[in-house]
This record gives sequence, C-alpha cells and structure tokens, in this order.
Amino acid sequence: MEEIERDLLTRRERAEHEGWKGEIEGIDLTLQLLRQKHADATRFARRATQVPLGMPSVRPAT
Repeated sequence: MEEIERDLLTRRERAEHEGWKGEIEGIDLTLQLLRQKHADATRFARRATQVPLGMPSVRPAT
C-alpha cells in the first residue's frame, strides 16, 4: 500500500510540474479511494473474529 501511495504522489508531483490538471484530479481521486480502501480493510481486520458454529448433528429418520 505504501509503495502504491508513494508512486502516486511522485506521479502527482510530475503532473503538477507539467501542468496536467486532469491528471492531478485523477491521481487525487485515486489516492482518496486507496486511503479509504486501506482504512476499510484495517477496520474489517480488527473486527473479524471466528464464529463458533457448533458441531453438526444428525437428525433422526422420520
């Protein structure tokens, strides 16, 4: 995740230097979505726990 973010920030710097406004907007959106996805994954990993399902039982024949 950090490598992708670093790459995007480097690309954003170049886009700013070159004056590519559309590219900057796209990179900013991508960074926003990347950070949100990372936050969601972190939050999910914290709450994910095992759920006890119990032992299956055999129903008597009717």
